[in-house]
Amino acid sequence: MTLLDLTTRPVTNDRLSTLPVVIIGAGPIGLAAAANLVERGIDFVVLEAGDDIADSVRAWGHTRLFSPWKHLVDPASRRLLEAEGWALPALERAPAGRELVDAYLLPLSRLEPIASRIRTGAEVLAVSREGMDRTRTANRSATPFLVRLRTVTGVEELTARAVIDASGTYRSPNSLNSSGLDLLGFDEIADRVQPALPDVLGRDRDAFAGRHTTVVGAGHSAANTLLALVQLAREVPGTEVSWLIRNAKAVRVSSSADDELADRAKLGGRVDAAVRRGDIRLVDGFEILRARRAGDGAELVGQHGGELAVHATDVVVNATGFRPNLDLLREIRLELDEIVEAPKRLAPLIDPNVHSCGTVEPHGFAELTHPEHGFFIVGMKSYGRAPTFLLATGYEQVRSVTAWLAGDLASASNVELVLPATGVCSTDLGGSSSCCSGPTC
Repeated sequence: MTLLDLTTRPVTNDRLSTLPVVIIGAGPIGLAAAANLVERGIDFVVLEAGDDIADSVRAWGHTRLFSPWKHLVDPASRRLLEAEGWALPALERAPAGRELVDAYLLPLSRLEPIASRIRTGAEVLAVSREGMDRTRTANRSATPFLVRLRTVTGVEELTARAVIDASGTYRSPNSLNSSGLDLLGFDEIADRVQPALPDVLGRDRDAFAGRHTTVVGAGHSAANTLLALVQLAREVPGTEVSWLIRNAKAVRVSSSADDELADRAKLGGRVDAAVRRGDIRLVDGFEILRARRAGDGAELVGQHGGELAVHATDVVVNATGFRPNLDLLREIRLELDEIVEAPKRLAPLIDPNVHSCGTVEPHGFAELTHPEHGFFIVGMKSYGRAPTFLLATGYEQVRSVTAWLAGDLASASNVELVLPATGVCSTDLGGSSSCCSGPTC
């Protein structure tokens, strides 16, 4: 199956032209898509599974982003907001996720052209074509999309001229199992497992205070949690911190003096220092095979140093990264890379086995195109399992996609974006890296 000719313009007919574009997800990228569609005069509906906009960002809202404000606001959104008297916060300061929501995303979502088109508590279950499964081809591109969703009142369906999936990946973490399969014995310890980026010093403090917590994962999400746990251990006696990784070293959180995102560059050094001081017990080269209950705690069983080993703990934090939830797209014709599960044309730019974060290039609709005409995955979900996403990249994605939907092929093809330098990164993951491996940067 091959991609469509990238000079192909959106298919329009009388019926399609009356239908909205459906945006899945009301996070930063979904709302940016909405703002761009407002400027283009294209009708849309935003479907958000959470009870309020930016539901996933709120979950890790206590965490400070690496990027400063100047990289966090979509240009189209900024134009709409400033027309209503909004002012961009301090350009060089990096906010926490909660501030990103309160100071930017909430005001954006409350603009009348956007607010009137957002539906919260609307979980998308599946996307297809009206009256067609993925095997039917005749007249496919001229047939409306069918979006099935669940709300408090039941299951319903919407039709759309195009679909932009900006649902993210925060709600679909990687497995703790080194094989990527569901962890054997997980059900036994499920109540002892916390998701990535828990609010250790705030909302979730009681789950960690005075307990032994093991953070599993080698990225920046793990690093943020480890440092919070170290602070908690200073405040609450009996709090212990372990860091379990499957590689020989946690290269993704090593610092780089050349990283233009200063907060990101400092993070690895702070974790390294905590390990040297003994505040964090590092267990490297541990490949988890299964789990089991042990009293009020959990045991992780795996290979360590070539032998079967058991790691006992009270609490486990799953900071192993994220993967796209593709279940709702079974009837959509996708062309995904077999390694990172990103769009085929985008994958070579972001595959962490080949490229460092510093080599990711700006890209637009051309790299995001699938055989399913009018369907796009954008934002963190477009990166599949790659850990390199920046919000500014997603904003450029939706600007290009919405230009294409408007029939402005020249603007859609003219991808212009200057990303912050990311320092010296490895091309084989054997050296230092400053990639963003949290939900977003």
